[in-house]
Amino acid sequence: MNTTTTTLVLGGTGKTGGRIVERLTARGVDVRVGSRSGEFPFDWTDRSTWAAALAGVRRVYVSYYPDLAIPGAVEAVTALSEAARAAGVERLVLLSGRGEEEAQAAERVVQESGLEWTIVRCAWFNQNFDENYLLEPILAGEVALPAGDVPEPFVDADDIADVAVAALTEDGHVGELYELTGPRLLTFAEAVAEIAKATGREIAFVPVPLDDYSAALEAEGLPSDIAWLIGYLFREVLDGRNASLADGVQRALGRAPKDFTDYARDAAATGVWTA
Repeated sequence: MNTTTTTLVLGGTGKTGGRIVERLTARGVDVRVGSRSGEFPFDWTDRSTWAAALAGVRRVYVSYYPDLAIPGAVEAVTALSEAARAAGVERLVLLSGRGEEEAQAAERVVQESGLEWTIVRCAWFNQNFDENYLLEPILAGEVALPAGDVPEPFVDADDIADVAVAALTEDGHVGELYELTGPRLLTFAEAVAEIAKATGREIAFVPVPLDDYSAALEAEGLPSDIAWLIGYLFREVLDGRNASLADGVQRALGRAPKDFTDYARDAAATGVWTA
């Protein structure tokens, strides 16, 4: 590994990006955090920020905010790929979404960019329960979601970060598409039950109609693009298309992915779910 190679981590303060920055820094890699508040500011909506952020960079972790399913994301990834190639970037590692047609269109853009590439295609993150919008309802003791009995192979953000770091720092992952899932399927009700058990608290799961849920999000003042994305994920993606396991973690790292029970236990130990 060449520790003098500068790596740009887009979304470097987010759930996966922050973990990747920590791991790369621990390895002695020269890391540039790609965020609007970074030393080299990067803003997906302001392309005038891209050149400075990419200058001198050889490898880039591409995490599009808020999600590749958002309209305009594929065009933005296309423009970034072109800017990266012009700047002398050698390798792109793309964070993608499992079961999202738009995300897979962005994957094709990266694959056809002329650069070295690795795709990290992910299931629903475990950390949505403790680092995102599901934290508040868990603290309140009732999680109401438009999710029925369709299971999801929740994947841990630490596993995603480990795979991405391997792809950014090693040569054996170029040209690979890693589809990452956890080791088993759980419904959202089962996931909430796991969290209740880990915390020793009573946490109810209440299935609700999608229209009612969307209306509640709007009433809470959630940004419109985030509200749209959440509705899209429950309406389109959580329809059974992802109710299967994949072996991306095993292929990339040679070990099993983290189980949801272990995630719930570790998160509970931090006190994040203490009401």
